Amino acid sequence: MYLLTDRPPQLETPLKIFREDLTPNEYFFVRWHLAQVLTKIDIDTFKLYIGGAVDKPLALSMNDLKTQFAPDSIIALAICSGNSRSTFNPKVPGGQWGNGAMGNAKWKGVKLKDILAKAGVKKGAFDVTFQGMDRAPLPATPAFIKSLSINHAMDDEVMIAYEMNGQPLPMLNGYPLKLVVPGWYATYWVGSLNSVNVLTDTFHGFWMTKAYQVPKDGSLNEKPDSLAKATVPITNINLHSIFVEPEPTDTVIANKQRLVEGLAFDDGTGIKKVELSFDAGKTWVETKLNPELGKYSWRRWKYDWTPTNKGAYHILVKATDNKGRTQTSKQWNRSGYARGFMEQLDITVN
Repeated sequence: MYLLTDRPPQLETPLKIFREDLTPNEYFFVRWHLAQVLTKIDIDTFKLYIGGAVDKPLALSMNDLKTQFAPDSIIALAICSGNSRSTFNPKVPGGQWGNGAMGNAKWKGVKLKDILAKAGVKKGAFDVTFQGMDRAPLPATPAFIKSLSINHAMDDEVMIAYEMNGQPLPMLNGYPLKLVVPGWYATYWVGSLNSVNVLTDTFHGFWMTKAYQVPKDGSLNEKPDSLAKATVPITNINLHSIFVEPEPTDTVIANKQRLVEGLAFDDGTGIKKVELSFDAGKTWVETKLNPELGKYSWRRWKYDWTPTNKGAYHILVKATDNKGRTQTSKQWNRSGYARGFMEQLDITVN
C-alpha cells in the first residue's frame, strides 16, 4: 500500500492488485476525513441509532441487524471522488491519488430501506443523514456527516454493510458498519457508521454544501481562469477506464504477444465497449469484455497485442457506456474530482 497521509489515514492500492476481480480486504484503499479514527470497538455494546422523523427510534446491535432483517449482498465499486487526481493538469490541491483510490468488493448487510421501515418514516421526511464514529481533534472542525434524499435512502440498493468479501469489515475500512451507496462516489460510503437521522428538510452540513462540490451544469469541467459559480454535491461515478497491465516499467518484447488489460466503470449504466488506440486516436480497436460481475462492479477488458516494432508506444483507452456516452480527451476541475478523460499508457517495446 502507498501511504498518502497518516492523520487522517489515507492509503492507496497498488495497481497490480487490480488484476483480481475483487480487491482483497488487506489491500483495499483507505480514506478518512477526520484524524481521530477508532482503533478498537466493543462489538457487544455497539449500537446503530436510527432517529429523527421516525415513529420508533431504534438502537440496533450487530446481532439485531443479523437476526431481525433479511441479509442482502451486492458487488460494487467503492471509488474516491479524487481518484486519479494526480493526473489533472494544472495540478490541484488535495491527496495526490493515482488510480488506486478504489476497490471492488462483495458487500453483505441490510438494505437501508428495511431498517427505515422498521423505524417508521414519518410523513414529510426529506433527507436522511449518516455519521460515523470518527472525530476531529479540534472542536471547530465540522463533523463528517453525509446525506441522501429520502427517496434514494428508500430505494432497493442502498445498504448498511457488515461484511466485505465474506469477512467483517476491516477497522481501517469502516468496521463495524459501512454505508454502501452503489453507483455513487465513496464520499457517501460513511464508515464506522453508528447514526442515521431522518430529517424533514434539506441537510445543509459542511460536507454537503461546501465540500465535494462540482459544476452544476453536469460537465465536471471548469477552466482555471473561469471557475463555475454554481455548484452541487458530487454524486454519480463518472465513466472511466484504466490500464492495469502492462505497467509503464514492464518489459514488452517486439513480435511477442502481450496481454493489455484494464478496468472500466461507471454509475451502473453499464459498459458497452472499451477501445484502444495505438496511433494517437486516429483508429481504434475493440477489446474483449469479461462477463459482468454486477451492474455496479467494474468491468474487466482485455486485448492481445503483438507490437511489430521496437520503440515508444502511447496507447489510449476509452470506454463507451450503454447510453452511448464516451470518454473525453480533456477534463479539469478545481478539486480534481471524477476523472473521466482518456488514459494514456506510455511504454517502451524492446
